[in-house]
Amino acid sequence: MLWLLLPYVLFLVVLPLVNRVTPTVLGLPFLFFWMLLATLLTPVSVWLARRGDHKRGHGRDDGLTGGRA
Repeated sequence: MLWLLLPYVLFLVVLPLVNRVTPTVLGLPFLFFWMLLATLLTPVSVWLARRGDHKRGHGRDDGLTGGRA
């Protein structure tokens, strides 16, 4: 469940430390690259938290997914 803290840490806690234009990564300013990376890692962290819930037995086992009946 701690995986859900990753987006907050990437966007809020670390952001003041990476707020710079140089160096450039893949032709992008570092801040823009960092925001792109954090955005792409957010669904991964949600997936890891969901996977952990299922391993601990907290996931739904009734076959319903996405709120569809």
